Amino acid sequence: MKLFVWDLHGTLEQGNDKAVVDVSNRVLAEHGRSERFTYEDGAKLYGSKWYEYFAWLLPQESYETWSRLQDDCFRTSERDIALQCKWLRPTDHAIDVLSRIAECKDSHQILVSNTRAANLKIFVEALGLTSFFPEGARFAVDGHTLHGPATKRDVVRTYLEGKRFQELVFVGDSPSDIRLTEIAGGTSYLYSHDEFPFRECTAGYRIRDLREILKRCY
Repeated sequence: MKLFVWDLHGTLEQGNDKAVVDVSNRVLAEHGRSERFTYEDGAKLYGSKWYEYFAWLLPQESYETWSRLQDDCFRTSERDIALQCKWLRPTDHAIDVLSRIAECKDSHQILVSNTRAANLKIFVEALGLTSFFPEGARFAVDGHTLHGPATKRDVVRTYLEGKRFQELVFVGDSPSDIRLTEIAGGTSYLYSHDEFPFRECTAGYRIRDLREILKRCY
């Protein structure tokens, strides 16, 4: 049995970098702030924790302020799903790749995301990924605090306990996704959309087309 471990944001989806800007700017307005993010800022900061966006925009403020803005962003994104999902769509070829892996009897796939559980459910449903990642196959790490309760590493390590896989394949757009191979080995694929540079880390492969993953399936 092979296990494919997928990241969500920046890997299986595209467009959320703009949604983060829209939600953040609404929250800034609700707090009476005049500062705003641009979509160019969103592209540059994408992959950061949400409070880190506000740390960049409002460096004079405290972590408590950044965290409060972040919490309001999560609440807004859960309440206004249309705003959160306005730009959201699957990455090119994502559905086809996930479908073909699902057809392989010796393959299993899970989704591990830094977002919160309520938001992850919204994203998975909006992207049409529920059949690939139902409850028990998707994990929200909630990695948006300075000292989060868990990490992707913790989640994957716990998931692997008592299970045996012939091969592990990790696919993501960040160094933390790639470092998951340190848990129990495996192959790593660092993905990036065409408009974004690759994040700096040492990966087994660097790809801009998710169909490259299918080489591990057959």
